[in-house]
Amino acid sequence: MGIELSDSSLISGVMAGDETSFRLLYRRHTPRLHALVLRFVGGTVDDAEDVLQETWIAAAAALTGFRHDATFRTWLTGIAINRCRALLRKRGRWAELDDDDSVLAAPVSLGAERIDLERAIALLPPGYRAVVVLHDVEGYTHEEIAHLLGVAIGTSKAQLFHARRALRALLEPDPPRESLPNTLEASNVARC
Repeated sequence: MGIELSDSSLISGVMAGDETSFRLLYRRHTPRLHALVLRFVGGTVDDAEDVLQETWIAAAAALTGFRHDATFRTWLTGIAINRCRALLRKRGRWAELDDDDSVLAAPVSLGAERIDLERAIALLPPGYRAVVVLHDVEGYTHEEIAHLLGVAIGTSKAQLFHARRALRALLEPDPPRESLPNTLEASNVARC
């Protein structure tokens, strides 16, 4: 069993041209990054793989500019989020987050059947999905999310509140039959 090198050591190795150091960084960060990107783009595997590849290409090209102000994980996540946003913007599925209520009131389509958490996250509007994934799944603080997404801390908090409410609605089991109106009787009344 060997000694595990720090990200800083591996980055120094990559900058010196050591391909093994790059492979180690890639293997260390790709599984978590892939899960993040997959959730961020809404569960589309091909899109996630494209974004992941673009992220590593951009990271390798910009590695000399990495200043160690943040962890390599945070820096790499920032690149991945920017790539995700660019893809979603290109597809018309990303609205910039701000304090505008129209973004906060983005509709969530509710299905009649119970769905799992991953699918529910994928159904959220991109702004909700971004914040809930970064905060509740990845463990980032609102301050970090605000920095990563370029929004106010309050916007991050509001988006998380609305995202959690939407997730609860998506994950609620079907209402009991007794609480549903008798649609057959209502339709018969309407015909009379």
